[in-house]
Amino acid sequence: MSDERSGVPPFGGEEARSSFDAARVAVLPVPYEGTVSYGRGAAAGPEAILRASTQVELYDEQTRSEPFRGGIFTDAMLPIPDGPTERVVDAVARRAGELMDAGKWVVMLGGEHSITPGAVRAAAARHPGLHVVQLDAHADLRESYEGNPWSHASAMARCLDLAPIRAVGIRNYSIEEAERISKGIPGYRIVHAWEMDGDDWQCRILDGLDGKPVYLTVDLDYFDPSVIPATGTPEPGGGAWWPTLRFLDDLFRRTRVVACDLVELAPAPGLHMADFAAARLAYKLMGMAFPG
Repeated sequence: MSDERSGVPPFGGEEARSSFDAARVAVLPVPYEGTVSYGRGAAAGPEAILRASTQVELYDEQTRSEPFRGGIFTDAMLPIPDGPTERVVDAVARRAGELMDAGKWVVMLGGEHSITPGAVRAAAARHPGLHVVQLDAHADLRESYEGNPWSHASAMARCLDLAPIRAVGIRNYSIEEAERISKGIPGYRIVHAWEMDGDDWQCRILDGLDGKPVYLTVDLDYFDPSVIPATGTPEPGGGAWWPTLRFLDDLFRRTRVVACDLVELAPAPGLHMADFAAARLAYKLMGMAFPG
């Protein structure tokens, strides 16, 4: 259950609190940052999102529904094991798998992006043919970064070991990653941020995904800093709010999104609009998963 002893509220506040058995959605907070390479603070992201979620209206004007009525259970902050990042990924895979086996739709709150392969591992084991849709500023395709193959900069390389990836909003990567992308990576499709002025990019991402299981990972630095400025590695020229929500609505309508995560929020004093935007997005995703 939510961390009552520390005073961290459940997602959506007390009105939205649900018992485990009655909930369709399970929120899994993972306060981990161990491989960050620029701004710090991602470990505080889950708590900031949970606190901000208490200010989100529980009626969603787009879906014309109250998603919390389906039941939102907020798990305790995942205990972070000592040792290398791979142990954290393993812990994420175990807990996410337990929640999935209990029939829950998992929304993982990070924490840095290195936790995503754990949840993808759990989803891939339970949903044959899984695809990953990545919203991100960075490719995160390095085979290893600073000697760590489980770094946040290698998160999608590790996910690619498990499932094909459709990447959206990418606008910064290394020469190593550029060479891999230009040669063509089996199972990998990319839409750069500068290709998103029209609407054809949505078709390029969704083509061939109809009816298939999808894991959605949202690195919040995907958004332009005018939308979410509080991330460890902000990049100018990112996704806008409403076009992104229209894309996500299409994604949920056309595919089977089986789980998702929001990662890389690094809360900053005076920028609470970033925390709120992340919480609002999480609740939007719940509404898209269970419309009406």
